[in-house]
Amino acid sequence: MPFLPVITGLGFITSIGHDRATVGRNLRELRHGFEPVEFLGNPNLPVKVAGTVKGFSFPSPNWRDWRWPDNFSVDRELIRGLAPHGVYAVCALQQALAEAGLDAAQLGDGTTGLFCASAGSPFMLGSFLEQMKETRGERGNPMGIVSSIAGTLNFNLAAHYKISGAVCGFVSACASSSHALGYAMDEIRLGRQSRMLVIGAEDMTAESIVSFSSLRALSNNPDPATASRPFDRRRDGFVGTGGAVALVVEEAGLARRRGARIQAELIGWGQAGDGHSVAASHPEGAGLREAMRRTLADAQANAAQVGYVNAHATSTPAGDRSEALALKAIFTDQGARPRVSSTKALTGHGLSLAGAMEAAFCTLAIDEAFIPGAAHLAEPDPVCAGLDLPRTSLDAAPGLVLNNSSGFGGSNVCHLLRGPA
Repeated sequence: MPFLPVITGLGFITSIGHDRATVGRNLRELRHGFEPVEFLGNPNLPVKVAGTVKGFSFPSPNWRDWRWPDNFSVDRELIRGLAPHGVYAVCALQQALAEAGLDAAQLGDGTTGLFCASAGSPFMLGSFLEQMKETRGERGNPMGIVSSIAGTLNFNLAAHYKISGAVCGFVSACASSSHALGYAMDEIRLGRQSRMLVIGAEDMTAESIVSFSSLRALSNNPDPATASRPFDRRRDGFVGTGGAVALVVEEAGLARRRGARIQAELIGWGQAGDGHSVAASHPEGAGLREAMRRTLADAQANAAQVGYVNAHATSTPAGDRSEALALKAIFTDQGARPRVSSTKALTGHGLSLAGAMEAAFCTLAIDEAFIPGAAHLAEPDPVCAGLDLPRTSLDAAPGLVLNNSSGFGGSNVCHLLRGPA
């Protein structure tokens, strides 16, 4: 491809920090972001732990009650159409633009696009629909739809930042923001756009998290230090989280001409479906295996060149097993042994946010020359035999880095990154 997409800016609102330095330090030191929680004021709920987003408060659907850290600003006119995760997104995007050396005035000339991912806001949607029912349709929040449905991020941010390039929202469950990043890469590789803003975000509310309990997907472990333990034999489900991550992706030539610092290059991506189940992963990881193979082929790379894999592994028994088998088929069976870990052991599972968040973590690992360890891993599941799961972080350049994501319906997406040439 004549055009190479590169990452020049990152922004973080996560359970392990709200700025690059804090997030990078917590990834290196394997410091998690979990706290005890009581959802819906119900002490009888089995879900006791979440990856909380500190310093933000959304006690009601009324934006006038919302609070966020003083170092961020959210425009009064903008906030009226936002959900809680929209506030996270604005704060993350402010960081990413500053790091990339951009301001809002540079985004509206048609060369910049915006791809976003979220599941919408069940918190806001529930309030909007309840008001409609109570008033029998005679009164409702005029911003209720745009603040609650799955396109809320791209609706609000494209209008606020006057984005006239490509604008789209992606909805493929836990692969959503990975799809957003992959298609953003293609916009740049095909010469359609010079710059893409990619954002993944989710609410951190009971409405977004507790519903997964009925699927028996959430951990019932009340200990924040062990509730999320991907690939561990005793894992019992994922720990939910919310937040937002923003990435500025640019064409390499543009980035160099304007003097931006390139943190990582995006050299390939791929996707494949399981064709198996609406909710469960293929038991042998068939779709993820094919997505990894297609990603390596897209980048013209081989398995032996990959030094680190940020696994999707959410800490569910079936999902982690499926991914372990896929990893072994692509790497171990070919004699390759990249380091493997899942940073969800520290953050929790951010649902639609996960892919973008972990692509940003991969960028930090490349840019700062370290490999995050497999936190909370005490006894690896026997299915992981042959995988290199370092218990501590390593001070080493990771080489090529693979980022995996999987979502409902068997949507599997992978990205391959490397350091700048």
